[in-house]
Amino acid sequence: MASLGALLEGIASLAVILDARETFIAIPSGLALVQYTFRLDPIACYFNLALAVVTLAISIYSFGYLDGFAPQKPLGVFCFFYALLLISLTVVFTAANALLFLIAWEMMAVAAYFLVSFDHEKTENRRAGLLFLVMSHVGTGALILAFLLLGTWAGGFDFATFHLARHSLTPLRQGTLFLLFFFGFGVKAGMVPVHIWLPAAHPAAPSNVSALMSAIVIKTGIYGIIRVSFDFLETPPLWAGLLVLFAGIASAILGVLYALIEPDLKRMLAYSTIENAGIILMALGATLVFQSYGRPMLAGVALIACLFHIFNHAVFKALLFLSAGAVVHATGTRNMERMGGLIRPMPLTALCFLIGAIAISGLPPLNGFVSEWLAYQALLGGFGSTPSLTRMVFPVAGSLLALTGALAAACFVRAFGIGFLALPRSSQATQAHEVHVSMLAGMGFLAALCAGLGLGANLLLPIFDPLTVALLGVQMSGNLTMAGGIALSSGSPRGGTVAPAALAGLLVLLSLLAGVLLATWWRRGRRVQGPTWDCGLPGLTEYNEYTATAFSKPLRMIFAVLYQPRREILAEFEVSAYYPTSVRFETEVDPAFETHLYSPLKDWIIARANWLRTMQTGSIHAYLAYIFVTLILLLLFGVRS
Repeated sequence: MASLGALLEGIASLAVILDARETFIAIPSGLALVQYTFRLDPIACYFNLALAVVTLAISIYSFGYLDGFAPQKPLGVFCFFYALLLISLTVVFTAANALLFLIAWEMMAVAAYFLVSFDHEKTENRRAGLLFLVMSHVGTGALILAFLLLGTWAGGFDFATFHLARHSLTPLRQGTLFLLFFFGFGVKAGMVPVHIWLPAAHPAAPSNVSALMSAIVIKTGIYGIIRVSFDFLETPPLWAGLLVLFAGIASAILGVLYALIEPDLKRMLAYSTIENAGIILMALGATLVFQSYGRPMLAGVALIACLFHIFNHAVFKALLFLSAGAVVHATGTRNMERMGGLIRPMPLTALCFLIGAIAISGLPPLNGFVSEWLAYQALLGGFGSTPSLTRMVFPVAGSLLALTGALAAACFVRAFGIGFLALPRSSQATQAHEVHVSMLAGMGFLAALCAGLGLGANLLLPIFDPLTVALLGVQMSGNLTMAGGIALSSGSPRGGTVAPAALAGLLVLLSLLAGVLLATWWRRGRRVQGPTWDCGLPGLTEYNEYTATAFSKPLRMIFAVLYQPRREILAEFEVSAYYPTSVRFETEVDPAFETHLYSPLKDWIIARANWLRTMQTGSIHAYLAYIFVTLILLLLFGVRS
């Protein structure tokens, strides 16, 4: 049913985008003055299209994946909350008034909590679910306050009323609303420093749920920021765009740096989600800055980069989480140090993971390359198009985006090399096997999309025209293609151009040439077969291989100021200190935000709560005294006023 619903939702969403018209649907709530109103416009349907595509793949994948839970787990409960999450996500994207939006927002949080905690026998899973719920409610509190203020100032709680009243907001009110909305939606988007729920919840959840959360649930936060910035508020001030841009830079850099040192495969992917949320926020922040300076064409390029990366990330991150789920399903471990050699028993899963790794690293010709290339073009174009010190922000942001891409490539070379290549490092890896055909079908569908979205990017650009017209009033597809639609352009005469399909053709030709040369040499050359050189040792084993920790050590040393690594070396001796019988090495990276921000905050809250507990004595006499003192103070205040 979920697959059929996703297919129908995808067709309907694409039809609305191409038609470029809004449709309103009102359903009576049974309460006076309250109506459930849905708005189908291009931006809402674009996010619903991403939801439909990802849900279709995940639902197909889940047929085989959920067999591993039966009969120990109540699959009926899982399917109920899975369906509830899908329904609430659809309503979040299409709600046309604040009440319906907040109801769906809360339903989404509750459904996701139960799915994250599905394997509740494990303490870490219960804690991860609770952390997710607490952080979600912190963000929801900010959203409720923002909607109450905006509804009071606008005179109603319909989104259409917000839109009409945006011109009457003073700069102070506009800034207050933006900060509240940005914080509330930023929590769900996994933005640094309110990201701590994400690396805890994603590993704890079943892998199909992790894929849905990373691909779509965090996009609800991005959707909210876009809706507020372009629909509820007039052109946001310059500082708002710069705030979003800086938050994106911090999230991208810190996310990929923590992903680089994480040995847990799913936790590494969770940190990578923070990185990609940062890239999306960078493009969105650039859009807002260009809009503030009246640069609609550059704003259009940045907005398309933002929207395209939203869809691309949904596809390749879902693919990577599903591939990781297949690995965990086959090996029973998330620890990359216990993997190795999986390409032999799991060749199709390895291929799907490799395609996702290439896409997320921003390498041509797959889809991640196209959206990141557009983001580069927008950021570099801002240097010559904005005045004063603001122009210096863009080359710095572009450089840091390039650094993020390089670190992401290193991160996924590490993940694929340690996990799938060389020799198995454990009995779990040795006994691994290829997964169910439905799981392979779900992953294969997303892998094909990664290739299709990259190679056919120039053909897909017209889909973004209704969105850029609705949000910015400009149509961009004609400016971003050249050479008869074969190549992509930056939209500027001095910008760059790229042709993903031509790059793919060149790579195929080079591969064929290399294959012909190799085959020729193989037939004519003298071949001698022997064991791999092992420095005189009896034979290579898994103990001679690089580990995930060793691979990332150079970067851990370079960024030691951030990581604050701690290590301990314990050696045991029998005869001489120069001849140890065993050496034990342990290393640990300090979780900076948890240690230096959230732990002190938690201690402060608990201390204040304990102080307040002293007032709750359990004595009725004390409570009567409190009431008596309160009445006296109220009477005194009333007399003075």
